[in-house]
Amino acid sequence: MSDDPLTPDRATPGRLAPGQAPALYAAFDRYPSTKGAGVHIREFADTLFDHAGGGLLHVLGGDDLAPYQCDLTAAGDTVEIVRFGRPVANLLDRVDAYGTSLTAVARIHAPWLRIAHVRDPWSAAPLIHAGLAGRASAPARVGDAPRRPFLVYEVNGLPSVELPYSYPQLGLSTLAKIQALELDCLAAADAIITPSQVLADRLADRLDNRAGDRVADGLADRRSEPASGGSAPRITVIRNGARPPTVTPVRPPDAPTTPYVVYVGALQPWQGIDTLLAAFARLADLRELRLVICSATPAKRARGWQRLAARAGVGAQVDWHFKVPHRDVAGWLAHAAVSVAPLTDCSRNVDQGCCPLKVLESMAVGTAVIASDLPVTRELVVDGDHGRLVPPDRPAELARAIRIALEYPDQTRAQGARAGAHVRDNLTWERSRAALTAVYEGLGA
Repeated sequence: MSDDPLTPDRATPGRLAPGQAPALYAAFDRYPSTKGAGVHIREFADTLFDHAGGGLLHVLGGDDLAPYQCDLTAAGDTVEIVRFGRPVANLLDRVDAYGTSLTAVARIHAPWLRIAHVRDPWSAAPLIHAGLAGRASAPARVGDAPRRPFLVYEVNGLPSVELPYSYPQLGLSTLAKIQALELDCLAAADAIITPSQVLADRLADRLDNRAGDRVADGLADRRSEPASGGSAPRITVIRNGARPPTVTPVRPPDAPTTPYVVYVGALQPWQGIDTLLAAFARLADLRELRLVICSATPAKRARGWQRLAARAGVGAQVDWHFKVPHRDVAGWLAHAAVSVAPLTDCSRNVDQGCCPLKVLESMAVGTAVIASDLPVTRELVVDGDHGRLVPPDRPAELARAIRIALEYPDQTRAQGARAGAHVRDNLTWERSRAALTAVYEGLGA
């Protein structure tokens, strides 16, 4: 096999030759990973390659992940995985280098690609700017083959909203450029999919405002509209899913023997870890109760939170687990008294929206959820039926809900059972994958 993952090696069994890749899935995310994004990428990329009959997966790599990998789908079709792992310290420089790699990969198979599914603007923009995918590729007449792949733009979040939390030094002019890039990608997509109605509404508003601005500026020209005649791509809400287990997951060997409350997920500021720790401090009289935090991130990213737990007087009652493999998450959730999702009332959760996988996976194993009462959680959880929704950023309210859940275990178990039934009936990955397949089948209709 060639050392260069971009150079096809026809002598390697199973490797795609130029012209053999009918689909491309691209994501500026490490894959595989212990994050929820890794789960989502696996489900959606598998759906794309099952639909198209194989293809290319372009993602981030690094560490011990191979820069090139060749796999097979369940139907025996070939999937190539190309990972961009070159270390680039500056985020925007890394984005540019990633885009160059993606463009090079896409060009190899460009004449034969039918669908390019991208997960972020960092993947969409290079393909659009290189003329390798986008709405301009729509056929001029019904029945004509597309000149370039259809672009399916999957919007799970907006960098212009999320980046200021991690990079507060970003200037307003840089954020404005990122917003403009996001809007260009939205407008160029043949189809947009997003996991929550909150985010779908925000994207629709952006596109409507863009159309209004173009009319006001005298820039609108019917000749520049896609051949389908639509003024904006269709937005489809496809929520995250879960896979309800057929048997109760095994209790982790290092799980507490006493009742515990569990938080599963990342440790970004918008997750509400500070509210959770402050709430747990109000439960100090429940001496056997423990708080288990299963994080997808490395231990070094939790040091600030661990210091905060110590200052709150609960450092000894919190069990931290880092880079927990996804296969182990169900066990931690299934044996908890209750799980928590204390999302904060901030622009990322309220204006942008999300579809928290931690909530769905807790419901799937039959564990009741106590979550912040936000529009995005109301899309998934019925208060009092599947758990409790409490005002965000209020430790006292969160502590009270946890206390009631512990004091009435039969009621809490009944809520968990109803939550499990709700996921089985409405929120499985199978349903999400079927909805995504329908989007693919509708391209060019």
